[in-house]
Amino acid sequence: MTTKIKSPTYPESVSDGTISNWVKKEGESVKQDELIAEIETDKIVLEVLSPIDGEISKIIKNEGDIVLSGELIAEVEKNHISTSVNESIEEDTKNLETNISTESKKSMGHGPAIRRLLDEHKINPKDVVGTGKDGRLTKTDIKNYLSEFESKKINESELTPVKDSSREEERVPMSRMRSTIAKRLLTVTQETAMLTTFNEVDMQPIKNLRNEYGEDFKQNHGLKLGFMGFFVAASIIALKKYPIANASIDGSDVVYHGYQDISVAVSTDKGLVVPVIRDADMMTLPEIEKVIIEFSSKAQEGKLSIEEMQGGTFTISNGGVFGSLLSTPILNAPQTAILGMHKIQDRPIVIDGKIEIRPMMYLALSYDHRLLDGKDAVSFLISIKEQLEKPERLLLNL
Repeated sequence: MTTKIKSPTYPESVSDGTISNWVKKEGESVKQDELIAEIETDKIVLEVLSPIDGEISKIIKNEGDIVLSGELIAEVEKNHISTSVNESIEEDTKNLETNISTESKKSMGHGPAIRRLLDEHKINPKDVVGTGKDGRLTKTDIKNYLSEFESKKINESELTPVKDSSREEERVPMSRMRSTIAKRLLTVTQETAMLTTFNEVDMQPIKNLRNEYGEDFKQNHGLKLGFMGFFVAASIIALKKYPIANASIDGSDVVYHGYQDISVAVSTDKGLVVPVIRDADMMTLPEIEKVIIEFSSKAQEGKLSIEEMQGGTFTISNGGVFGSLLSTPILNAPQTAILGMHKIQDRPIVIDGKIEIRPMMYLALSYDHRLLDGKDAVSFLISIKEQLEKPERLLLNL
């Protein structure tokens, strides 16, 4: 019985996809619910699972082909193993065992000197024609075989041009997701008046909090107290203070969002994805941390849905996890601003006229200058800095 395999039903915002990988090839056996192919869209990678146990009898859409929602891509033939087939397999197994036994005896028939030569030069006895009694090998047979092998090797090296490994090149097509990301980033740089302002924050108060209450936090909430939750919480308060940073441009209109949906940039092997923490202003710090961990796990497994990555009013990107000391993040259109976090590094700074070594982090705020003036952008970033350096302000919503 043949079962038709169709591409998944795409979300409304996705018109088509590309076969990025056939995990199972034509003729291979598959089990029910086993992954057989991956379809890459502009935003996510969708998995195609086998509905039955069987064998891939026909692949209709090849890797790189564009497929529509619910389009036929392959056929699976259900397994039917008859008794005669089982008997045939058993007979073939017996014959194989007999052949192996015969070859083993034949190999054991060679003298110690011959076996030593075979082992020394890593020669398969079946590759050498024996001229001795009962087809056994002699030293002359092995010598002649080695001479022919070396001669063949020299001739092949003369015919095959030597490649300069230091100048090798490989051309591969850009993935659909990477291509979409590239186009959007280029559009942002061309269609917005993007500017970046910088500041730095002393992370010692946050580190002290984590050291003092980290273990209690883990026991009560079942997760580690990270840094990202504090930045999300600080951004929410700053966005409420400066609603223009939470707005977006729609044609000739400015859209002010009465909620804070925070997008968190997550790097994956297939590209950068930006899941959204919806109604983040209604969440507690533990709830924010939990959602961030869930999104990170889903992103690495390619399990994020389109709905989880749509929308967002403000973005936070943490390049510090990769060791970035300073960068200028690119806007996540149509949002007005994006906050860039960086590596925490001990640096000497002046506090009350004295030089102290403190764990410092550079912050970068890229913003659309068409909507956000420099004064508001700088004030917005300072608001985040002040809350992080005095975490009690977060509790007091200052």
